[in-house]
Amino acid sequence: MSDREAAASPPTLQALREQIDAIDGELLVLLNRRARVALAVGELKKREGSPVFRPEREAQVIDGLKKANQGPLPDACVAPIWREIMSASRSLEAPTRVAYLGPAGTFSELAALGYFGSSIARVPCASIDEVFRATSAGAADFGVVPVENSTEGMVARSLDLFLHTPLAIVGETSLFVRHNLMRSVSGLEGITAVLAHPQALAQCHAWISARLPKAERRPVASNAEGARLAAADDTLAAIASERAASEFGLHILAPAIQDEAHNRTRFAIVAEPTRCPSPRATGHDCTSLVVSVVNRPGAVHDMLVPLKNHGVSMTRFESRPARSGQWEYYFYIDIEGHTEEPRVAAALAELRAACAFFKILGCYPVDVH
Repeated sequence: MSDREAAASPPTLQALREQIDAIDGELLVLLNRRARVALAVGELKKREGSPVFRPEREAQVIDGLKKANQGPLPDACVAPIWREIMSASRSLEAPTRVAYLGPAGTFSELAALGYFGSSIARVPCASIDEVFRATSAGAADFGVVPVENSTEGMVARSLDLFLHTPLAIVGETSLFVRHNLMRSVSGLEGITAVLAHPQALAQCHAWISARLPKAERRPVASNAEGARLAAADDTLAAIASERAASEFGLHILAPAIQDEAHNRTRFAIVAEPTRCPSPRATGHDCTSLVVSVVNRPGAVHDMLVPLKNHGVSMTRFESRPARSGQWEYYFYIDIEGHTEEPRVAAALAELRAACAFFKILGCYPVDVH
C-alpha cells in the first residue's frame, strides 16, 4: 500500500481508542487543574464568610456552556456533566448536605442528585415535613421538596409548609417521572395491595383500575418506602422508580404505568436564608410568593392588576384554604423575573399594599432549555 493510500484509509478501532485514551488523560489533567482553582476559590469564600454553593453562579456557568457548545455533544448532556464536575469540586471542601424524601430510590433523591450532583452527603427523611425540619434546624444545607406534578397539580403539603417555616426557595428542578410496578416475585397473580405515595397512586389510577381492579391502593410515605415493604411480602406490589427496584431487589412487572406519558414533577430547592442568601438575578429567574386578600368582591382581580400594569408575567396561580373557617384562601403565585428588576419590584410593592398577607418564598434561577 502506498503512503497516499495509507493516509486515505479510515482509522482503525485501536487507533480511535488510543485517541480517546489520550483525550481522557488531557481531561483528567484539566479537571484537576480546575479543582485546584476551585479550592482556592473556596479558601477565599471562607475568609469572606461566603456560602460555598451559589445556585445563580452554577446556573450562569451551565447557561454559558450551552451557548458556547457547538456539538456534536447535545446541550442536554452539558448540564449533567458540569453539575457533576462542580459537585466534585464542592466536595473537596465539605460535601453539601441535602435532605429529601427517602429512603434510597425515591424520585426526590433522583431530583437531588440531578440538581446537586452525586458528590453530596445524603440526608433521607421519612416525610416532607421532616425535610423542612432538617433544613430549618441545620441538619442539612438544602432540602429538595416536590411542589407540582404535571398530572395531579400542586403538592399540597409542600405548599402548606412554606407558610410556617423560614425556608426560602433558592432553585428548582423538574424530573420526568416514570412509574413502574414492581414486586418480589414475577407475575400479577396474588397481588392484594399496591403501595405508593398518594400522588403516584393518583398518577397511575387508570392502569391500576384496568389491570388490578381488586387490589387495595395503600398510600405510604414515599414510593421507595412502598418498594421496601413490597420486598418483604410477595402479596404486595409497589409503584416506584427503576432505582428503587434495583435497591430492594424487585422485579419490574410493568414499566411506565403512569396515565400521562409525559408525566413530570417539579421540585423546589429550599434553604435557610441566613445560611444561603437569596440568589442574585441571572436574567432567567422566577419569583415565588404567597398572599391572601380580604374576602370582598373583586379582591382577587385587584390583586393581579399590579402585575399587568408593570408587564410582569404570572406563570403559576394556586389556591389553598386558609383554614380560618371564613372561606378565606392563600394564593401561591409564580412570576417571571427577579425582585432586583425595577418592574418586578414596583409590581410587588403595589401587590403587597393590596394584600392582607404577603410573603416572598424565593427568587431563583430557572433552567433554560
